[in-house]
Amino acid sequence: VQLQASGGGLVQAGGSLRLSCAASGRTSSSRIMGWFRQAPGKEREFVASIFWNSGYTHYTDSVKGRFTISRDNAKNTVYLQMNSLEPEDTAVYYCAADGKFNSGPYFSTGRYEYWGQGTQVTVSS
Repeated sequence: VQLQASGGGLVQAGGSLRLSCAASGRTSSSRIMGWFRQAPGKEREFVASIFWNSGYTHYTDSVKGRFTISRDNAKNTVYLQMNSLEPEDTAVYYCAADGKFNSGPYFSTGRYEYWGQGTQVTVSS
C-alpha cells in the first residue's frame, strides 16, 4: 500500500485546511486509516481515524468539534477537514493505513503498517 498525503500549508489561526490521503496498491487489506501529527521536538500523536467499511470514526480530544475525517471508498482517499485551526495544530501531518495482520488500538502508531510522506501544516497566530 502506498499513501500520498497532500493539502498542507500556511494558514492564520481560525482558518481551515483540508488534507487528502490517496491510497494505492493492495488497499483491500487495509481496514482502518489514520491521521497522526508530529510537532518539532514532540512524539507523533494520534489525530483521527476512520474504518473503510463502517465509516466509524475516532478523534483525539483536542480536535473534536474542529476536525472531521471522511473517506471516499471509490477513490481510495481519506480526508481530514480542519476548521478553527490553532497555532497548537502546527505539525507535520501523516496519514497511515493498517495491514492485513496488524492489530491494536486505533490510536497507536503500532496499529499502522503503511505511512505517507507527511504534509506540513503551519498555523500562524
